[in-house]
Amino acid sequence: MRTSPPGWEESSDDEWEYVPLRLPPGVTRVSATLRLSIHAEYGGWELSRVRAYTDGSRRVLLRRRKTPQLSPTPEAVM
Repeated sequence: MRTSPPGWEESSDDEWEYVPLRLPPGVTRVSATLRLSIHAEYGGWELSRVRAYTDGSRRVLLRRRKTPQLSPTPEAVM
């Protein structure tokens, strides 16, 4: 099972960690912006890539610099 779209394989760079998210078709642009802003503010994530599909769903790849201290991933928060 692939967790991110083809071509989105996370780099082997030891400096960044990545997490893929899927936003379902019913999520509005404003709601998606709010969700991603919360992840950025409280989790330290930044937007790496976004792919929008014709059915209205979106695939998002977030990244942040690796730190020795672990914090919750976006899946645990949603």
